[in-house]
Amino acid sequence: MRTTKAARRLAAGAALTALALVSACSGGGTHSGNAALGSKPPAQPQVDRARVNVLPGMPPVEDPDDVYAADRPGRLSPVVKDFPSRIYVPNTNSDTVTVIDPATYKVIETIPVGRQPQHVVPSWDLKTLWVNNDLGNSLTPIDPRTGKAGKPVDVHDPYNLYFTPDGKYAVVMASMDRQLVFRDAHTMKTVKAVPVTCYGVNHADFSRDGRYFIVSCEFSGEILKVDTARMEVVRQEKLPVQGSMPQDVKVSPDGKLFYIADMMANGVWVLDGDRFTRPRLLPTGKGAHGLYISRDSREMYVSNRGEGTISVFDFTRNRLTKKWELPGGGSPDMGGVSADGKVLWLSGRYDAEVYAIDTRTGRELARIPVGSGPHGLAVYPQPGRYSLGHTGIFR
Repeated sequence: MRTTKAARRLAAGAALTALALVSACSGGGTHSGNAALGSKPPAQPQVDRARVNVLPGMPPVEDPDDVYAADRPGRLSPVVKDFPSRIYVPNTNSDTVTVIDPATYKVIETIPVGRQPQHVVPSWDLKTLWVNNDLGNSLTPIDPRTGKAGKPVDVHDPYNLYFTPDGKYAVVMASMDRQLVFRDAHTMKTVKAVPVTCYGVNHADFSRDGRYFIVSCEFSGEILKVDTARMEVVRQEKLPVQGSMPQDVKVSPDGKLFYIADMMANGVWVLDGDRFTRPRLLPTGKGAHGLYISRDSREMYVSNRGEGTISVFDFTRNRLTKKWELPGGGSPDMGGVSADGKVLWLSGRYDAEVYAIDTRTGRELARIPVGSGPHGLAVYPQPGRYSLGHTGIFR
């Protein structure tokens, strides 16, 4: 079945290319759930540019049916191909970053940083890892080539950090300040501070075309839709469960839906981002928190922090297919997938440990002691052309 669909993709791509040569317009194909898994003809990126009207300055979408097409195993950017593979773990209570060698599962270094580091965030150009020192009001840069920390940069209330798809701006999730702060992506100088009326802005992801992003507001149970170019909140909605605490946000491979983990609703909200209509709840487990996409774009891993499990959602089947339990329990929080796609790395927020989980079987491969309060763990490097921030959202 997969070979047949790939052949159809190739034929469709050739037809669209031929049509573009004789006509001023190009046609769009019908979405197929497995189409993104087939090989692509060389002319496909040119067709995609016509099909997806991206934010000016944003790299073209490689495959309109799969925004994660550039994240396949082995597709490391030339920028990062010589970087050593490491796991960077910010310990919120210890004010340190633990560095783990994933080949040996051993801690190789502990880096002192600012007060209450929340996330380790790859920069848009992939050259720097930014440690978000939330209560320290600073960002500590780490050079992923050497593993050395640089001089902290003054940034107020940096709970989390994202980058606009054109690479121009960093977007600071200033949770306590109740602001989205657009800053120069390199100097971190403020360009525009956007006040919000919700409480606890924390996580986000961008639409396929990069023209808007969806933001979760943890403490008031709300979600925002933000126009990227205008730097303005254009929609706001209260989630329909009393006491909701939305967390991580991820867009579907085809870009049609957003998934928003909610640790009080014990599941994932499914939202039509374009229409911003009332979302529906997909129950996953107690304390649903982090969302991570597999290297083949078929599955999404949901960390259920309150029960020590990971739920697996299959995009092609549109349903949950598996639930993995950590032996002896745990508090799986934030993390990422290894460059080869074989290991899911997650911090154990309340257990001062990190989990390495086999993505084929769900088996725990290692449980590694780290500092107190490990949170936004980053696996680096990972495949992708550029980073949209958080612990590694790559396109």
